[in-house]
Amino acid sequence: MTDFTALRTAMVDCQVRPSDVTKFPIIEAMLKTRREAFVPSHLREIAYAGEHLALGNKRIVMDPRVLAKMLDALDIGPDALVLDLGCGLGYSTAIIAHMAEAVIAVEQDEELAAEAEANLAAEAVDNAIVTKAALTDGAAKHGPYDVITINGGVEQVPESVLAQLKTGGHIAAIFMDSARGQGAGHCRVGTKTPSGVAWRTVFDATAPVLPGFERDAEFAL
Repeated sequence: MTDFTALRTAMVDCQVRPSDVTKFPIIEAMLKTRREAFVPSHLREIAYAGEHLALGNKRIVMDPRVLAKMLDALDIGPDALVLDLGCGLGYSTAIIAHMAEAVIAVEQDEELAAEAEANLAAEAVDNAIVTKAALTDGAAKHGPYDVITINGGVEQVPESVLAQLKTGGHIAAIFMDSARGQGAGHCRVGTKTPSGVAWRTVFDATAPVLPGFERDAEFAL
């Protein structure tokens, strides 16, 4: 029988901590959250592998190291309201829920949304809700948000998402850069200012580009 508790501890000790993630709320959340409960049944035995786990249709359960480094850069506080876009089966939402006051998760795939809601309920995550909507629509009625997380790659972030971030709030996403070659990308954190969003690069990472976050086509005469 697989000892998932031991695997979870090994994930934190061998993947997360060596990636310079040492903030206690992140470490505690990753030790307490049963990752195997938020992946497809046929992937449970490799739930703690150090890689993205594919959900199909370019959707993933994010590599724990990448998720941890993203959360470390965001520095989510206990009173934060977080918008978690593309929650998949709910793992990122469960992690963030340990750190924040409340999480609004958005999932546009009906089956994933239903499973995420069931998974979060089964794991007694009571400060998060799942909303079925287009990822680019977000959940404006619950905002504005202190933090926005995007679970996948982007080429650009639509204004419809950025508008839901509070001034002074932070957003993180993995920007895929086709100009640098296939598979090139980096995680960037943006800070909302009165004049827009100021972005900074924090580490290299890659992920499939989410629907609606592709770069607008450029036309030339």
